[in-house]
Amino acid sequence: MKEKKISIVIFPGSNCDRDLFVALEKCLGTKPEFIWHNCSHVKSTDMILIPGGFSFGDYLRAGTIATKSPAIKEVIRFSKRGVPIIGICNGFQILTECGLLEGALIKNSNQLFKCEKVNLKVINNKTIFTKNYKSSEIISLPIAHSQGNYFIESDNLKKIEDNDQIIFKYSSDFGDVTEKYNPNGSVNNIAGISNKKKNVIGLMPHPERAIENFHNGIDGIKFFKNLKDLI
Repeated sequence: MKEKKISIVIFPGSNCDRDLFVALEKCLGTKPEFIWHNCSHVKSTDMILIPGGFSFGDYLRAGTIATKSPAIKEVIRFSKRGVPIIGICNGFQILTECGLLEGALIKNSNQLFKCEKVNLKVINNKTIFTKNYKSSEIISLPIAHSQGNYFIESDNLKKIEDNDQIIFKYSSDFGDVTEKYNPNGSVNNIAGISNKKKNVIGLMPHPERAIENFHNGIDGIKFFKNLKDLI
């Protein structure tokens, strides 16, 4: 059986593309291909990941300029065909800016860059990205962002809640979802969402930085293991 192809889109300012490559290689035993931002045609791919970083220096607003890149048109094209798309941190910002995910990522409520480990509660474990998690499972992943404050209007918030599009929420060790455990001011502690079709997901925490026990723990491994059935 032909091995499926995983692609990582790189922009000027991306800085987690190599981390993603290593995580995918280690956790899934596959070597992804890199796609440069000005690539106007991707012949084929079975999964696309958009890494963290500061695409185009985060000028204007994080992820905005990246949406004008030819490669994002290809991401949108493949998403419409049902290809799994994952955006992490800056990748999440890009997916909201190009309209594949609802809402927006704005400046952290305390206006500071946040770099720390956080706990996440798995809200929806029935997507292709999360089906190996237990319902309400608690995982720990690092964050590193200054524009990670997820905002969405109340009417649209209800829609994504009704459609089970909320995937992760910031929480305590015991799954308490309260303002105390919200690192950036995100509406309802939201840390990750999907589109309505559930083939596009965005999250602010970095699973690719949590695959070695001596650093940020190994909860990121399970995130990538969830993807195994997709390749």
